[in-house]
Amino acid sequence: MESNQYIQFFDGGIEPTLEALGGKGSSLVTMTSAGMPVPPGFVVTTAAFDEFMSDAGITQEIHDLLEGLDPEDVAEMEKVSAGIRADICSKPVPESLRVQTLAAYEALMARFEEAVPVAVRSSATAEDLPDASFAGQQDTYLWLEGAKAVTEHIRQCWASLFTARAIIYRLKNGIPNEGLSMAVVVQKMVNSKVSGVAMTLDPANGDRSKITIDSSYGVGEMVVSGQVTPDNIVLDKVTLAVVSEHLGDKHAELVPDRSAHTLVERAVDEERRGRRSLTDDELTAVASMAKRAEKHYKCPQDIEWALDADLPDGENLLLLQSRPETVHSSKPAAPKASTGGYAAAFGAVPAAGTAGTAGSGTPAAGTGFSLGSITASLLKTTA
Repeated sequence: MESNQYIQFFDGGIEPTLEALGGKGSSLVTMTSAGMPVPPGFVVTTAAFDEFMSDAGITQEIHDLLEGLDPEDVAEMEKVSAGIRADICSKPVPESLRVQTLAAYEALMARFEEAVPVAVRSSATAEDLPDASFAGQQDTYLWLEGAKAVTEHIRQCWASLFTARAIIYRLKNGIPNEGLSMAVVVQKMVNSKVSGVAMTLDPANGDRSKITIDSSYGVGEMVVSGQVTPDNIVLDKVTLAVVSEHLGDKHAELVPDRSAHTLVERAVDEERRGRRSLTDDELTAVASMAKRAEKHYKCPQDIEWALDADLPDGENLLLLQSRPETVHSSKPAAPKASTGGYAAAFGAVPAAGTAGTAGSGTPAAGTGFSLGSITASLLKTTA
């Protein structure tokens, strides 16, 4: 299957645009084209979302519901958001779109000896921008198996354009709802033995001479959501020498349960908790990849990475996302002592045992693990 206006494969050879692929999708296609180690996948483009919404005939109704909403009235916002999302999820997908999405999924599965689980990730047109931070406002679903689960969660990602958080953010920042659209990424899931985030500056103070890496065991959502306290390592960007390191508690990891066909949280034993989750060689490899992303994009980057347990050492470091850092990169650096870590950039202090779901990003029974948010301070435990 070849890329077209509704489906664009990461390696499909079509120039990525924000308008067609959203922030996340365009970044993944760009990184793939640049030869970076990105797990394969495809993007269901904004043209598909636009056609779905047009066919459903609910766009004007949504605009009317959002008109005049008070961003401080959270209860009303949640009520309106829930109604909009339920409406979107109840509408049928046009047959032509459904057929093309299924064909793309089968084409992706054909690249492997047997079917593999995938992640389905929202990619709005107003996200991952140099002057805005939309991280976690729309939904991501992990470890999905089978075409039915994938197509249903694509529609849930479309609906997540109208999470309460996303609506409030747009209202407070004067971003109109007219013209917004949503692409959706479908990507091979990584069986992460270690994962995390890296920033090509120190998020505590904006020092661009440093690279900061947070790492822990298992799938990286437990790091980016603040569910675990990861290892935090600061390196010199030129020499890649370790400037400081703090071992995190790393009390739990998110790993696949093959029999249950989903991700489960598992306790980490004392021996692994007491040592750094990355070897020296792995630490250097992550820092080098972060530098490469910054060089390519020509601005400080906030990347997500993982070491795949199914690949041999030296070939198992994968790049899952690279977005512009928005907190410090537009300001002059003012070096000072680091307080460490990804969450420090947001003033969030992870609490042991805090779960990482928000909004409708709750686990979908039998279809995969979902994370609808990134910043730990905005998360709460859900049953």
